[in-house]
Amino acid sequence: MSHHVMPHETSIVPDHEMAVWLARLTIAGIVLYLILDVIAQLLPPHYSPIHQAESDLAVGHYGYVMTINFVVRGFLSFALLFSLTHELPLPAHSRFGQIALGIWSAGAFLLALFPADVTSGHHTFHGVVHIVVAVIAFASVATAEVLISRKLSTTNWPAKTRALFTTLALWTALTLLLLALSSARPRVGGLFERLFIASALLWMLMVALQIAFGSTPAMAPTP
Repeated sequence: MSHHVMPHETSIVPDHEMAVWLARLTIAGIVLYLILDVIAQLLPPHYSPIHQAESDLAVGHYGYVMTINFVVRGFLSFALLFSLTHELPLPAHSRFGQIALGIWSAGAFLLALFPADVTSGHHTFHGVVHIVVAVIAFASVATAEVLISRKLSTTNWPAKTRALFTTLALWTALTLLLLALSSARPRVGGLFERLFIASALLWMLMVALQIAFGSTPAMAPTP
């Protein structure tokens, strides 16, 4: 009996190959981001990682390093977004989650264009835009990770992997809450912001690793 190829079947292999390529690009981007972040932190004027926000690293003589890093974060985040779009079966797509991930990705480019105000008592237009964009982007990535993880839990990926995604997503949401609460204690605001960003990137890294080196997902059978 001959096998009739359905129209959508012809796109499975190239879509998976594209998803894997984008996932590996995401992984490379996260590694590059961490390296540039460390370099920016070590360069003058030696901003405190405990007291000051990561965005302050983009202000100063070597601020271009962090500015480049924002662009890197935007590209790696978009790479993961498109990787998920290519890899996941349609029922596993989270429309609002993927839109939120897109907002986070675009926000990174805007953060590069509008530097922060290092001096808290003086507010410029670009500094206000930076704060607004950061708040929206941070809330978006936490929302994205929770919603996308919920959808990923409906696939046939290993149960431990799906549970890990959910746990990391909830941890990202929790660290965002801690960051918001730290506004009452600004002396540790930089620490909580870095914890939040690290959590968000860790979730992205784990998802990218699963796409790059795991099996192509399908919807889990309904009990």
